[in-house]
Amino acid sequence: MQEFVYFSNRGLDFPLPENILVTSELSTASNNNFIVSNSKNVHAEIIADEIDFYISNSQDTIANKIKNVKKLYEINAIRFDFAQDVQYTQKVSQEVLLVSTQKQKEEFLQSMIPDEFNLFHVSHEVIKSISGHIGNLSVIVNDTFKDTTLHVSQIVWYDQEEIATKQSGTFDPLKSSLDNVLATLRTNISNYEYKKFVVYDQNICQYHGRNEKTCGKCAEVCPSVAIQTNDDIKHLEFSHIDCHGCGGCISVCPSGALDYAPLNRESIYDISRMFSGHIPLVIPQKMNIKELKVELKENVLPFAIEGEKFLHEGTLLTIAQESGSQVIFYSDFLSKGTKDAIRILNDIYQKKHNLDAIIVAMDESELVDALNKVNFIEGSKHTINELNTRKREIFGTRLKNIVGEDDLGEVQTGEHIHYAKVNVNEANCTLCLACVAACNVDALVANISDNSLRINASICTACGFCEVVCPEKDCLTIEEDVIKLNPTWFKEQVLATDTLFACIECGKEFATTKAIEKIASIMSPIFAHDPVKERTLYCCADCKPKVMMSSYMENKNLYKSPGDM
Repeated sequence: MQEFVYFSNRGLDFPLPENILVTSELSTASNNNFIVSNSKNVHAEIIADEIDFYISNSQDTIANKIKNVKKLYEINAIRFDFAQDVQYTQKVSQEVLLVSTQKQKEEFLQSMIPDEFNLFHVSHEVIKSISGHIGNLSVIVNDTFKDTTLHVSQIVWYDQEEIATKQSGTFDPLKSSLDNVLATLRTNISNYEYKKFVVYDQNICQYHGRNEKTCGKCAEVCPSVAIQTNDDIKHLEFSHIDCHGCGGCISVCPSGALDYAPLNRESIYDISRMFSGHIPLVIPQKMNIKELKVELKENVLPFAIEGEKFLHEGTLLTIAQESGSQVIFYSDFLSKGTKDAIRILNDIYQKKHNLDAIIVAMDESELVDALNKVNFIEGSKHTINELNTRKREIFGTRLKNIVGEDDLGEVQTGEHIHYAKVNVNEANCTLCLACVAACNVDALVANISDNSLRINASICTACGFCEVVCPEKDCLTIEEDVIKLNPTWFKEQVLATDTLFACIECGKEFATTKAIEKIASIMSPIFAHDPVKERTLYCCADCKPKVMMSSYMENKNLYKSPGDM
């Protein structure tokens, strides 16, 4: 397989490297399969519209254009190599449910080809619920005497109600047109293709397996039924066929348990490194740039992405630092998570550089303005090795470089992106370490060298589970929605310490002094009549039964009669 092809009927007025096949003959290009092409007329794994957009609009010199076009092909090759968006198919039959008035039914029948669908018709009043997904939809309708379940592959619902807006395979002609809906129905019949857009690591999920709900943000922002929380067993349930691929869940996931399959953290990192010395113009796929005519000043290079909602504070800071530049984000919509992330980053950059890190352009006019003022930021370029590093660790490490030895105050985090600091009342802490066991991102740790409980606030996800499991009263609290921009924020800070208590029998250290003292304060009044039991409160697990058994044998011998001896 040849990797790259550039196809244009008009040809190209400057040469490209030898590993890119340049042709104006479609027949020549059709004889091969390619990884990256600039044109959908040529079969390739990735169609990169940004290549022609760059060629048409860039003010770079010819020499730099040659280098940068090659770079755009290589960027897309990285995207292809790292992509984990596995493709699946779903069988879709001809069974279609039409929910409409009688007049709308007649309109539908007149527009469709006779007998192309096995059509069921009901009015919206009788529908009680809808479940399943395209190819396997179950609709419960209220019949005269009992509820009836209809099994269909697709649903056409005029003036769609909310219960039909989230499943795949449901369409409303009033939101587009009847012709468009009919074309979609026909395309879907037989094999419906879909992708897995989300990769999930349950080990660092802040919802999975917890006895109380401390997260679930992904399900809250999902526009479909692709992610749902099962509160009975505290598991996330995924329906990849219902996923729109927007990536909104990734931007609000605090721990990085969710990652974007088409463009994961590793690929973002590798691609961002290629923007060194360039100004990134991030463009989601939905923003049609084929006919967009704007002047890209020197060094501006487009960074095309598939979804628009998956970008979070970590990925955005990676792009900004690896390029050493401000970043333009050209999108007509900002997701909840991405909007919070941009505001947080811009607050930080304003404190450090008196400039925004991310310039948002929501239409062509704003894009022109952004391109005029965007520039490199002196001293902002920084590179780290992100491989095998979690989301919060990446952001924390990069933010540490920005702060340096300065004290830049603090920034507030948002409604959908939370950072926090754990505070502990040391007087009440027994160092039981329940909080450490509860923290699955290692923000809370125990240090054996000084018997301390410590926090690295920069990687805390503010899930609050440590507060939930703490057995002590007035001990552990969460200071939410703040990032403190000083060097201590990025270091392990001691929350509580204690000495180890030595067993009064064997001398082995087996617990913290505060823990033993607390247990003793509770149990001593109960054991006051029995000095042996009271003594066991200060014994290790090995010595405790020995002391009890020794006391038992002494008492047994004491009460034996002379005849028994």
